[in-house]
Amino acid sequence: MSQSTQLHRREAAKLPTVGVAVITISDTRTEETDESGKLVRQLLEAAGHRVDVYTILKDEPDMISAEVRRLTAEGAVQAIITNGGTGIAPRDGTFEAVSGLLQRELPGFGEIFRMLSYHEVGAAAMLSRAVAGLRGKTFIFCIPGSANAVRVAMEKLIVPELAHLVWEANRRG
Repeated sequence: MSQSTQLHRREAAKLPTVGVAVITISDTRTEETDESGKLVRQLLEAAGHRVDVYTILKDEPDMISAEVRRLTAEGAVQAIITNGGTGIAPRDGTFEAVSGLLQRELPGFGEIFRMLSYHEVGAAAMLSRAVAGLRGKTFIFCIPGSANAVRVAMEKLIVPELAHLVWEANRRG
């Protein structure tokens, strides 16, 4: 790790906890059956972050984009993590609902997620349309809804960098 990266992480570590909205995208899950949403929340809280909003939405692109717009307009959270709806099935609409709202995409997120997933599931990793980026100063991460994909995305990518990303988006100069 470079000296610059180490410095940024030390600065990011001074941040208060990050407030996050967790949105499960599913036509069938309920709060009781939403294991992936529960895992996202547990991993965030274990890392010292706050889950300020948790909701389950149907896989309806208009509903998803409206909720993302509302959360980013209010500035109530510094990050939004959606899980579910990132595949290629006809009902998978998260990518379409969110990608057009991103003002600054983080292409490396989806690329690295698919690379890590490849080691887990092989060529099927290409089916994921995981995406991340910024809308205003709010980070948005769209990850698949399987528990294994959630664990990979959260443990390998999101949790280790979340405070650093928020620090970068808010620093001056």
